[in-house]
Amino acid sequence: MASIVLENIGKQWGATHALQGVSLQIAEGSFCVLLGPSGCGKSTTLRIMAGLEQPTSGSVRIGDRDVTHLPPAQRGIAMVFQNYALFPHLSVADNISFGLQVRKVPADDRARRLRETAELLGLTALLERRPSQLSGGQQQRVALGRALVAGTRVCLMDEPLSNLDAQLRQDMRRELRELQRQLELTVVYVTHDQAEAMSMADQVVLLNKGRVEQAATARELYARPASTFAARFIGTPPMNLLALEGGRIAGSEVAVGLPEQANWLAVRPEAVSLYEPGTANTLPATVRGTEYLGADSVLDCAVGSQSLLVRTSGRALVEPGSAVGLAWSPEETHAFGADDRRLAHLSPA
Repeated sequence: MASIVLENIGKQWGATHALQGVSLQIAEGSFCVLLGPSGCGKSTTLRIMAGLEQPTSGSVRIGDRDVTHLPPAQRGIAMVFQNYALFPHLSVADNISFGLQVRKVPADDRARRLRETAELLGLTALLERRPSQLSGGQQQRVALGRALVAGTRVCLMDEPLSNLDAQLRQDMRRELRELQRQLELTVVYVTHDQAEAMSMADQVVLLNKGRVEQAATARELYARPASTFAARFIGTPPMNLLALEGGRIAGSEVAVGLPEQANWLAVRPEAVSLYEPGTANTLPATVRGTEYLGADSVLDCAVGSQSLLVRTSGRALVEPGSAVGLAWSPEETHAFGADDRRLAHLSPA
């Protein structure tokens, strides 16, 4: 078994709390992404799983073993670091098989594992090269090969694609996901890039200030954010949050018909439709600015004192200063309370 369970993990340095009560269940054979802004505790959580950091409180289980106090070598995990950590003086073959040599794996077994891993990653023709002779994507494959050759069922990855250019990152995302499924690995992957998280993960764990903000599938995280933080962090452009005052959008006379405890009305920019000004059952708004993105355009509209982004077709020709009507379906309305947590999924009147 290669499931991972964190129970009430805390990590503290002096008066600084890096993690506070983090509890997670990561299923065997799944791809779990730890997502969040810099400083939220992603890498610290990963390092605690790996045994590179000891938690101040709580426990870590991998499979059916409590590994909280075990050293990394006894946890049955492999790790891929952000900077690849390759030995510059060793060949690709020696970099991949270095861990097997240290563990005194028999030479014939080493050669077999090296051959299989190199074929899997397309590195067979590069085995005699040094890291300095490789591209960034090839170096990333070597670092991944060093992890896979160990034959462990759990692989931890700390922003392994962050040093690659955008197109190569996109290609490597697909390759990593295919490898994970093919080998049935349990992968825990750290990133601050929501595109990586949404495109790769079976489970996304969104962290904020050392706490789990929401743990869900990418689809649920996008469709039903649990908090205003989740709503704003997921989505490009992010979800609109309109402050409410007395049941109306702040700075306007537009009543929304949400419960009294609702402090925020939220809606995705792509859920909002444009209409001619004065159209029945639309919100009156003024376009303050436009951003042309090719297939799409993003309009910044003023509704009362609030800003509402609208993602529409790039063919739409709307000039700043134009009056428009805005509307969306009731199912697209989200409401959040004073504690910034999600309320019932209700629509405005």
